[in-house]
Amino acid sequence: MTLDQLRYIVVTADTGNITEAAKRLFISQPSLSNAIHALEKEMNVTIFLRTSRGVIPTPEA
Repeated sequence: MTLDQLRYIVVTADTGNITEAAKRLFISQPSLSNAIHALEKEMNVTIFLRTSRGVIPTPEA
């Protein structure tokens, strides 16, 4: 895990929304989604539960 990935998780958890987190991080929404998905795959955990209203951090987050 890199510091950027950690920052992505923290900001996404704070906002509860990947699109809003991407805006705050000055990256595109697909880039943030891909980075989170890659980290979840690398660590073999689910970091966020995706809902129609945004994301919810799991205990692993």
